[in-house]
Amino acid sequence: MPMPALLRAMMVCSALFVGLAVAQDYAEQQRKAAALLDALDAGQYEAARADFDAAVSESLPAERLRQVWESLPQQLGASTGRGPAHPEQINGLSAVVTPLHFSLASLDALVTFDNEDRINGFRLVPGKPPQPTVAPAPQNAPFSEHDVTIGAEGSSLPGTLTMPRGDGPFPAVVLLAGSGPNDRDESIGPNKPLRDMAYGLATQNIAVLRYDKRTHARPQDFAAGNYTVDDEVISDALAAAKLLRKTRHIDRRHVFVLGHSLGAMLAPRIAAQDKRIAGLILLAPPARPLQDAIVDQMTYLASIDGTFTSDERTAIDTVRKQSERVRALQTGDTPAADTLPLNLPASYWFDLKDYDPVATALTLTLPMLVLHGGRDYQVTAAEFARWQQASWADDSKVSPRVTLTDYPRLNHLFMAGDGPSTPAEYAQPGNVDVGVIADIANWIHAQ
Repeated sequence: MPMPALLRAMMVCSALFVGLAVAQDYAEQQRKAAALLDALDAGQYEAARADFDAAVSESLPAERLRQVWESLPQQLGASTGRGPAHPEQINGLSAVVTPLHFSLASLDALVTFDNEDRINGFRLVPGKPPQPTVAPAPQNAPFSEHDVTIGAEGSSLPGTLTMPRGDGPFPAVVLLAGSGPNDRDESIGPNKPLRDMAYGLATQNIAVLRYDKRTHARPQDFAAGNYTVDDEVISDALAAAKLLRKTRHIDRRHVFVLGHSLGAMLAPRIAAQDKRIAGLILLAPPARPLQDAIVDQMTYLASIDGTFTSDERTAIDTVRKQSERVRALQTGDTPAADTLPLNLPASYWFDLKDYDPVATALTLTLPMLVLHGGRDYQVTAAEFARWQQASWADDSKVSPRVTLTDYPRLNHLFMAGDGPSTPAEYAQPGNVDVGVIADIANWIHAQ
């Protein structure tokens, strides 16, 4: 799960705004937006709320602002300053958009206003990349890249098909990113693990389809706040596999799904709905409930410096209580999203509440390759052990249906390093280990 928990919450819920009217005085709005951010930077969280309207004031108390704001440097690295603010119209509201730059990533602070210049919405969303998401393929590469669209017209997602040169037919794989509103490369800091996968596999005569997640490309699709992992991931993955099977030079009998982190966790559900999928490649597949993983990740991050501050303990206790609410959910319950982990709606948690990826994988008969980085703190060694200890029923004495491999020096992004892994590691440029890509390619060609 490449994005830390609290940041994912802000990103997934980025399309929700309060208020109806449009303000006209941009200079005054810019002043108030800057005053809000200045107060947050100064730790003056009550003062930051000075221009909130009643609804935002109720939904964003000072303590909530403090938890979010003080978590950002830990999750995204040190602040490197703000970019110039600019006006936008968002869902009919007048807004001031201010880029916030950190060493690992950038966010946009969206502040919307009513017709009396009161702040009626405040959200942090992924910053717009300074360059196009898709860089051109390297010159003289043994593959070509083509723009494609995933899903129905009017709500489709942009994607890239990386095709080996030649007539094929080639085996093909759909790439699924981890949690959060990831682009098709699963960009985090300077790293693009899914692009590494696409280039590496295409070089070994495997076609690759990757695409922007719906939460990245179409956050407006989640504005109603009542959605599930089917809406976020599964429906689009099924459409992507279908598209590959209809594409020239693709071997329709050998279309695979490769999921990373959350994508790996959901891959067994995808395969259960599409019997034509030839096999699954699961990179860092979680084996514990998502709400428990969030608590454990926050605890790990807080422990990196060897101490727990009172603020860190309070934040962990808050998330632990939210996790307990998920376990206690009963049919008909409609708790507010801000009382649940990541600010995700109850519908999302109901959908995942009884889902066990290992148990679901055990019901499948297709081949699977399960890979884990030994230094991964987000999907732990204990989780990988559960995959290893599952009662896999091999359907061939010569070639076991399920292959499991651990790479001791690799982190959650399958990039090499030494010592305990931390979020700061993701800020260092790297590439997916070539041995991992070779193992995946060899496994696909052997099926």
